[in-house]
Amino acid sequence: MEGLTVRIEELFGIELPIIQAPMAGVQDYRLAVAVSNAGGLGSLPCAMLSEERLAQELESLSQQTDRPYNVNFFCHTPPEPDSGVEGRWRATLLPYYEELGVELTSITSGPSRTPFNRQALAVLETFKPPVVSFHFGLPDPELLAPIRAWGGKIIASATTVQEAIWLEQHGVDAIIAQGLEAGGHRGFFLDKSIATQVGIFALLPQIIQAVSVPVIAAGGIADAQGVAAMMALGAAGVQVGTAYLLCDEAQTSEVHRAALQSDAANTTALTNLFSGGAARGIVNRVMQELGPMSADAPPFPLATPAIAPLRAAAEAQQSGDFSPLWAGQNVTGCRAVSAQVITQALANIEEMR
Repeated sequence: MEGLTVRIEELFGIELPIIQAPMAGVQDYRLAVAVSNAGGLGSLPCAMLSEERLAQELESLSQQTDRPYNVNFFCHTPPEPDSGVEGRWRATLLPYYEELGVELTSITSGPSRTPFNRQALAVLETFKPPVVSFHFGLPDPELLAPIRAWGGKIIASATTVQEAIWLEQHGVDAIIAQGLEAGGHRGFFLDKSIATQVGIFALLPQIIQAVSVPVIAAGGIADAQGVAAMMALGAAGVQVGTAYLLCDEAQTSEVHRAALQSDAANTTALTNLFSGGAARGIVNRVMQELGPMSADAPPFPLATPAIAPLRAAAEAQQSGDFSPLWAGQNVTGCRAVSAQVITQALANIEEMR
């Protein structure tokens, strides 16, 4: 099969073929508003929001833009807590607790990320967002039916051809091809072996050939030339995250911003130390010393509570040694300007197709 020539501008009712990647922990509605108002598709990460906070964010977003926007959720299956696994993880981190003078009693229990559920859907039904995207597969069909009923478009990430075919079979309107270069969490859900993960230049053409829905390219895209390259390969649009991390509207921490502007940003790796799931970030001390992939880390998202106090203590000393410094393999597009400037610069080419 050949991918359709439907552009995401037509599919989503936007002006530019640019989607701002949802980035939990470093943004709120303000970044999404800026991108949508610039003609792209702004995105709001929702996996870490309570129902009350989700409603507040959507209210603020809808008040400040009348343009289409995207809300993003996770679809992971929460693992059962295992005291043995948690004990090994705490033992692995104990020397750092002692070094930083942090008490183990500061660890809070419970995952920090919630999969899409009926409660979140109830909030969405009030606002009826034009686009709803998912990471780690899709939720149960009964949770998708109301979104389709209000006319919402459903998109999701695929990291392999097999995942793309699965998503098409389950009725998505478009597929995000997530190349290995992309920052943040890998969206894989059928096979979580790192060996299955490939770069966008290999992944995109294979997915386009295998499915008939529009395919959006993600991973390592930092400028207009990168956008043009993806379009030349047949992408219906692109999703960009890392280039927005220094923007005025982003909530990226000071230690994260400093890392992005340092030579350290030239070296990223997949790590499971911060959440338990494989995610790409700038290599820092804890990644060098414990991994970057550790067999001791609990499954996603249960690794987060035990490392969070170390992150807080280190960041209080202006250190990112224990912080998830998410970034893709190409940080050259990062600039401390408005997200509107970044969005327009990404699309600032005479002819993209």
